[in-house]
Amino acid sequence: MANEAPERKTLEQRQQMSELERLRHSAAHVLATAILQIWPEAQFAAGPPVETGFYYDLDLPHRITPEDFPRIEEEMKKVIKANQLFEKVVVSREEALALGRAGRLSALSDRPEPSRFKLDIIESIPEGEEISLFKNGDFIDLCAGPHVMRTRNIGAFRLTHVASAYYKGDERNPQLQRVYGTAFKNKTELEAYFTMLEEAKKRDHRKLGRDLGLFAFDDDVGPGLPLWLPRGTTLIEELEKLAKETEFAAGYERVRTPHLARENLYLTSGHLPYYADSMFPPMLLPDERNQSLQQQERARLREIAPEGRLGHLEDAQIDTLLSEFEKMVSERPHDRYYLKAMNCPHHHKIFAAQPRSYRELPLRLAEYGTCYRYEQSGELFGLMRVRSMQMNDAHIYCTEEQFEAEFNAVNEMYLKYFRIFGIEKYLMRFSTHDPARLGEKYVNEPALWLKTEAMVRSVLERSGINYVEVPNEGAFYGPKIDVQVWSAIGREFTIATNQVDFAVPPRFGLTYRDRDNTEKTPLCIHRAPLGTHERFIGFLIEHYAGNFPLWLAPVQVRVLPIGTEEPLVEYARAIQAELRGHGVRAEIDASSDKINGKVLRAEQEKVHTMWVVGHRDLEAGAVSVRLHGKGNQGARPRAEAVAALLEAIRERSA
Repeated sequence: MANEAPERKTLEQRQQMSELERLRHSAAHVLATAILQIWPEAQFAAGPPVETGFYYDLDLPHRITPEDFPRIEEEMKKVIKANQLFEKVVVSREEALALGRAGRLSALSDRPEPSRFKLDIIESIPEGEEISLFKNGDFIDLCAGPHVMRTRNIGAFRLTHVASAYYKGDERNPQLQRVYGTAFKNKTELEAYFTMLEEAKKRDHRKLGRDLGLFAFDDDVGPGLPLWLPRGTTLIEELEKLAKETEFAAGYERVRTPHLARENLYLTSGHLPYYADSMFPPMLLPDERNQSLQQQERARLREIAPEGRLGHLEDAQIDTLLSEFEKMVSERPHDRYYLKAMNCPHHHKIFAAQPRSYRELPLRLAEYGTCYRYEQSGELFGLMRVRSMQMNDAHIYCTEEQFEAEFNAVNEMYLKYFRIFGIEKYLMRFSTHDPARLGEKYVNEPALWLKTEAMVRSVLERSGINYVEVPNEGAFYGPKIDVQVWSAIGREFTIATNQVDFAVPPRFGLTYRDRDNTEKTPLCIHRAPLGTHERFIGFLIEHYAGNFPLWLAPVQVRVLPIGTEEPLVEYARAIQAELRGHGVRAEIDASSDKINGKVLRAEQEKVHTMWVVGHRDLEAGAVSVRLHGKGNQGARPRAEAVAALLEAIRERSA
């Protein structure tokens, strides 16, 4: 089930569509045209370009399957060959509604049935906003555009799959068919894309995670709640070690916060009620602030019963009275506790826990905090979309004068991590606010929005970081940066978010005493360069295809004795013990298998380094080094091999 429903783009956002997005948007219209040539009764809803191509949602009695794709694609080719012009026509709301009632929208001609989804979409268009149609050939669609000039500008396309989707992503609405496709400028790019997809299947983090024994899911534990196995836990610990070393050097202080909190905390932060759908339902507990009084009342009632102060009541009547009292107490107001969906409110409370001075700023609080988010079951996907996550979180409290240096330092931290993980292609998406939606989607502080956006823009421009500005997609409390990276095979991932918060610190009453002895509110920078363990490790599994660099590899060295003679096995065990004494994750394969079988098993398990030891190595005090995927590297003196290994781990080299 594909339930995602992209938020309707503003006209400004549409005009900023890339050339490829325009091409794919146009391909969606060609898809609808082709389907109507075959099934004229089809009713269409939305057909946008998306990250990997395009789709169109439709209602049709015939169930479309991949077996229908060749027929549909043949009709699409005819439309493209006809080189039809994409023509924009601006209409009034009344004209659009009349066309919809006549069944003419998303159609090749008037039809007995009205264009019911398009009529609904017209009703959702804000008053005063331009309403337009796009025509190609006989096909007319309600659409704000933009498109390519003509259908022949659609270079190469292919339909990919079909799924079910609720209209507007709401399960209370009709279930539609969603036909997906993709399109590129030419056949070369199209073929390269499908080659990448084939490689991505081999690198699928769900399959490799299972094959390499990294993580598991269990129905009794619950969907979206990963269990980290020993080798997967090694990845977590190495990432945390890297983050803690990096943050310590950058002046961060580590904190810890609980996994749940009272409702009032999230009401203060503003996450409730606006974020409630993404949080687990609250736990209702007796209000502990009334517990003392309740206990006193219970105790006194039980005291007076034996003293005869309840008059002539029989024992059974006294028991009934006690039960009713217990019921009354139980129905008193309850505390509502929520599992922690984000760390920031907790960190704000740590800032507020003691008086602060300007001398303490910038204050950088860091935590690998566990958060819980109630992702919809249809959106869960391996480690990429989970309900329990461990976040590389930190909050920097600073003055306006300190902001540029702090924000730039965060960006530099990202670049350091990119170098370590061999991430060559990245993009910072700088998201700003929509002035028209202040007080609705965004905190109603127009001056602060403009000021902080200008500050972020200045840092990005001065640092020379690769970024693109995206209007109307900021967080509700300030501008943000989404960090997008590309894996080794060219797949795009969003791994982290960097946000500026000028709105929430005042809600918590966060202040510091400035040089002039006045109380001022700090700015807050939310940052998580390594994102969550779950998403980042999912990315790394694909990026490395499970062939992790030496410093990160769950098994760094496996010692492989050639044979089972006791002196040889003892030499291998001594090497293993020496390595483990240095903190190296070393194993030994002392099985009776032939050496070729041991090497093959180590290769299949993606062990980074193999040290093969035979009688000649024993006599010379040496090891024969093999690297996964690179084969034999030759014999080296044992001490030299150990020193080189430790240096590579220390430097976090490949």
